[in-house]
Order: sequence, then structure tokens, then C-alpha cells
Amino acid sequence: MQKEKAKERIILGIDPGTVVLGYGIVKEQGNKVSLIGLGVIKMGHLDDHGLKLQRIFKKVSALVEEYKPDCVALEAPFYGKNIQVMLKLGRAQGVAMAAALNRDIPIFEYSPRKIKQSVTGSGNASKEQVAAMLQNLLQFKETPEFLDATDGLAVAVCHAFQKQSATGSKNYSGWSAFVKDNQGRIR
Repeated sequence: MQKEKAKERIILGIDPGTVVLGYGIVKEQGNKVSLIGLGVIKMGHLDDHGLKLQRIFKKVSALVEEYKPDCVALEAPFYGKNIQVMLKLGRAQGVAMAAALNRDIPIFEYSPRKIKQSVTGSGNASKEQVAAMLQNLLQFKETPEFLDATDGLAVAVCHAFQKQSATGSKNYSGWSAFVKDNQGRIR
């Protein structure tokens, strides 16, 4: 009898930002998660917010084209002290979502606390603790220049650990599903 091959999927994780956007790509095969790559998209040199959003769309579209992920997981914006920062982060997240949805790739969204809890066991873990846990878990030595890269990777790993459960995530398979579930956000 032949053993069935474990299902494989590629997950692109994104930590949205308007100065630095972090991303990580993992391959999940059965219960094994392995690192494909991670990095950042820098936008600090751009003054215009519209140009930053355009760069996010183009770069995330290029990542989707290159790695052909089965799904994209994003960190949800959280409310801090400054509402303007949250609005800009929400736009960055929306543009990254649009790049995935434009290719009919399902998207999933996780809170920062859920991501940290999933990767480290503590929802209050620091960025450094998350990075150290990922290095241990995925067996890579090099420390990225920006912790935003490991934050993006953490989103991908969090999604892999969910095993398609619906707890703490939202799944949209296309624009129509997103619009249907977000009537109050659309004018």
C-alpha cells in the first residue's frame, strides 16, 4: 500500500506597515513547517502616502507572482494612541489584501496577540522573543535587519498552526466574499 503524500501549501505572511512592511513565506507539509524566505519592503524614502500604497501593491503582487502562495495571512491593525497611524496601517493592509484577492488567493487575518500566542505561547511576547522562537522553530541562524521580517514570518507560521480552524481568523476567497462580510465598511 502506498503512503499518501502529505498535502502541501505555501503561506505568505504579511506584517503591514507604511515605512517597513515585513513578510515571510513558509511551506507547510503535513505537520512540518519550513522556511522559504523572509524580507521587508521599505517605503521610508517615499513622502507621499499614495506612492507607499502603490509600492505595497506592486511588491506584494510580485511576491504572489513569484511564490504562488495558496493563501495570504495578515496581521490585523490594532488601535494604539494615534488614530492616524491606525488608518494608515489599515490602508497598507487593505492594499496588501487587494494584491492577494486580485489573484483569487484566500486571505486570513490575525490579531497581534493571537500571532504572538501561537508562535511563543505568550500573547505578550516581545518582537525579539518572537524572532528567537522562529529561528529555533524553523532552524535559521541569520538575524534579519528588521524585526518586521520576522513579524511577517510569524503571521505565516501562526496561520500554519491554525490547521484551517476558524478561530481568530477571517477567510475571504474573493472580493464578493469580502464585500458581503464588510457591508458597513463600504460606501
